[in-house]
Formats: sequence, C-alpha cells, structure tokens
Amino acid sequence: MKHRRIGLALVIPALVATACGSGGSSPSSSSGAALAANQQFRFPIVDDIKTLDPGHVSDAVSIEPVRNMFDGLYKFDDKLKEVPDIATGLPDISSDGMTYTFHMRQNVKFSNGDPVTSADVLYSWNRAARLNDSYGIVFAPVVGYSAVAPSSGTPTATTLSGLSAPDQYTVVAKLSQPAGYWLTEVALWTMDVVDQKVIPNDTDKTWWTNPATAIGTGPYKLTAYVPKDHLSFAPVSGWWGGSTGHLTDIEMTVLADQGSQVTKYQAGGFDSVGPADNYPPLDAVRNFQANPALKSQFVNIPGGRTTWVGFNFTTGPFAPAAGNLNDPIALAGRRAFSEAIDRTQLVNVACGPGGITCKPATGGVISKGLQGYLGDNNDATAVFDATKAKADLQTWDPAGTKRVGLVYWFNTSSTNTAIAGNLQSQWQTNLGVHVDTQSTDFPTFLTNRQDKKYILFRDSWGADYDNPQDWFDNIFICSQAAVGLGNNDGICDPKVDAAVKKAETETGSQATADYVTAGKQLVTDFAFASLEYGANQYFIKPYVQGGGGNALYDNLWSSISILAH
Repeated sequence: MKHRRIGLALVIPALVATACGSGGSSPSSSSGAALAANQQFRFPIVDDIKTLDPGHVSDAVSIEPVRNMFDGLYKFDDKLKEVPDIATGLPDISSDGMTYTFHMRQNVKFSNGDPVTSADVLYSWNRAARLNDSYGIVFAPVVGYSAVAPSSGTPTATTLSGLSAPDQYTVVAKLSQPAGYWLTEVALWTMDVVDQKVIPNDTDKTWWTNPATAIGTGPYKLTAYVPKDHLSFAPVSGWWGGSTGHLTDIEMTVLADQGSQVTKYQAGGFDSVGPADNYPPLDAVRNFQANPALKSQFVNIPGGRTTWVGFNFTTGPFAPAAGNLNDPIALAGRRAFSEAIDRTQLVNVACGPGGITCKPATGGVISKGLQGYLGDNNDATAVFDATKAKADLQTWDPAGTKRVGLVYWFNTSSTNTAIAGNLQSQWQTNLGVHVDTQSTDFPTFLTNRQDKKYILFRDSWGADYDNPQDWFDNIFICSQAAVGLGNNDGICDPKVDAAVKKAETETGSQATADYVTAGKQLVTDFAFASLEYGANQYFIKPYVQGGGGNALYDNLWSSISILAH
C-alpha cells in the first residue's frame, strides 16, 4: 500500500557507541574527562509508561526505555542515521524492489542468554502485525498484511505470507509492490525482536512488567518496576554488542508535579529533566534563562512535533452528518472553534514571550522544516478571525444547544495545562462559548482518545523520521480511523487517501507534492485546529556527558556518562 522515499541517510558501518569500556568500568569518558565513581543517571517522568512491549508501544515516554532494551535489524543512532543492528549490513534487494533479504549476525543473544535466530524475527514481526496497534501499519507493504490485519472484518491469517526464513540467520520479506521507504521503517521499535519463550500469548500485556520476563536484546534491561512510582535499568552483562557504555543504573521516577521535578533537580536528586518527552515547565525555563549560573543547563533543540485541537469525526456535534465530509454545518462548527484561536497569543502564554519553547503552527499539521510542510501562513485552520468565528458558530448552532457541555481533554503537564487554559479563555472571549477543561494521566488519555471517547481534545504527533508518510499512514488515513487505532479524530476522507496512495507509488519531489495535496485537503476539511510546533527541551547537569537528544529521540543511554563532580 505504502511507498515513501527514505528520508534519513542509511550508512553501512555497524552501530557506533560514543563511550568505551563496558558496564562503567572505564575510568574516563570518551572525551578523556574523569568519570564519577557513581554512574547512575536519574530523570523524572510525569506519567507512568504505558508499555514496554515493542508491539504496542506508541508514546514517547515508553519509546525511551524500549529503544535501549530492544534491538531490531536496524536502528537510528544519536545523529538520526540508520545503522545495522542485528543485521550484518544492507539487505539484498531484488531488481524489482519487491524482495528484501536480510542477513543476521550469528552472535546475538537475548538478555537471558537465549540465542536469537531468524525464527525470533519472524515471530516478532508476525506478532506485531497481528496486534495491529498504532505502528502495526509498518508491515503493510509485506505480502499477506491485509489477511493478518484487515482494515475491517476478521483476520484470515495469523502470519504474514510474505515472510520466510531460509535458514537460521536469514530473513526474506516479499512486498506487494515496490516500497523504497520500508527499509527505514524496519529500524522502528515495532520491528524490534522479542523473546517468544517469555510471552504467553498475543493477549498478554503484563510480560514486560516483570524483570524476569522483560527480555530484550538491547544493552540495558529492566531491573525493577513499581507502577506509578519508578523504573530501574542496568546494563546487560556480557551484552552481545560489546560495550554498553558507562552507566550502571538508570532511574526513571514518576513524579507528576513538574515544579517538584525541578526542585529535586536543583537539589541534586535528578541529573536531567526532559528525557522521555517530559520537558521542563515554562516557568522553570524562564528562571533558568534569567539565572547566569543555570542558563547553560537549559538545552533547546528544534523538534518534529505538532500539537493541534482534535475534533471527533465519529460522534458528537463536530462529526459530519451521516459521515458526509461535505456537511457544511459540521464544517462550520470545526471552523468556528479554529478561527477563534489567536495562535500568537496562545504561544506567548504557553511557551513564553516570542515562543521560547514552541512556535505558532501556520503551515499545516506537519512541522516546519520537515517534508510535507505547507509553508508559512498556508494553513487556513490557523487563521484567527473572531468575527468570522462567531458567524460560523451561528451557522453551526443557531439554537445554542450544541455548544452546551463541551469539554476539552488533555494529558497532564504544565504546558498542556497552559494551552488548555488559554483555549478556554479564547473560546469564551472570541466565541462566547464556555468549554470546560479536563486533564487525566497519559495512559488513560491515550486509550480514551484512541477509542474516540472525546469530542474536543489535545492531539499531537512527533515524527518518527522525516517523511510525510510517517504522519499520514499513522494518523490521517481511513484504515487508521477505527476505534482503538491511531487516527484519533476518526476522519476518513477518500480524497486524502487517494493523494496518499498516489504518493506511495512515487519517489522524490513528486511524492512530496502529492503528500502536500493530502495535507491541503485536511486543511480544507478543517480536520484539526493547528496550535503549535514544538521543541525538545532539557535541563542537563554540567557533569552529564552525552545527555539531550536530537529532533526526534533522546540520546541512547550507551552514549551517556557521568563525569566526576
């Protein structure tokens, strides 16, 4: 179904670790600086992780440990280069672009010592396709996907017929059509290898909670998990990949109050605030910027995340009547609530004057700087016009009944709270409509949002790699619109799907142009109300070497070391 040009450079050499030694035994860091005796790295998260199961993981909080616990055939390094991991190098690709032959290293082991063979890859990939969670769609190009994970109806197969293993260390994947982008997707966590010996069945969602069965092939393993309290990790002794870096203990502490996170950081209780998509609160960022002694500890990296107001297209007053996307009444309602938002004001309130930690989203749902961006001020959903908003409100709700009892839902964080408060204020001022705001913990929010239980809600996407296909195939096409899948709005526009389908048979600038067409159609549909483009912020202690991250991910734990201080 899908075709996308590879957006990230693929290099041949094996994964490069920036630290030397193993398990923290080396006396100096990669820069030659002396290491601290205690190689513990500590950071907070607002909400507990949702899962450590590669087949289910979809949120940035959970992705952080998963990337360090599990390996796939390929992975992205700290510079967003795709590098071989369990694979020995690039696959052999047939001349028609439809058959990929992967060759595996023969020394790979799970953290419990079980050897890894091609049978484990096939099990992991077939299982992830069967689970058909948010990222299961990465298997769509493989022959047999529609039988294992149909867009509707009951599956007629449990394994992908296009996958085979000619021997213990070779995996062959046959695609239904050429899909040059697919090699990039093979580096995503959904394709990581799990140990079939420790997973009872597809319905079990607890195997990863127990350190004894949370088995992966990565350099780190889970050593303790207390739900809603903390997670602990340690390097895998004798890891098959060689060096695990210097860290000997990673502590993720669940601490909902972000002010308390910063207080504990300043008191020396945390080494960083920001990993796992849990960025410092704006008031603390302002304080750090104003304090010469702290300013250097604030790191701000442009990020590939967009946040918008989501509308429920499945049920409620914003949903088109009888599923007709051309319904002018429902369209007027979505347009009114979007036109009533002054993005500049919102960003100044939520992200600091001038937008310290985010910028107004005016170029479509895909973040500025990424392929598929519509261009500055080319998003009609981002135009502020209070007069027109009130006229559209009257068209949508002349009797004043649809606007009663509306609630905007979001997951708890200081920034999300600030955005919700400003939206509430602007909708009251510019529309004369009171919208309640309600927050909840992240796992609950994700589940209810996917199940289409919210009418108005915070929605967002952080790019996995730089290509529009990553956005559309996960969140804006009809096959993802069902309850429980990633198209949280439930929008299904055949015009969007047609443009995306065409783009996925193309490469280069033509593919990008067709994705832009799809993006413009979403704007025409007022499928969302764009709010802001984000950044990745961290507080990092001066003694933490290798902390922080790039536009999409945190740096791998094997890259981090604690200097003597």
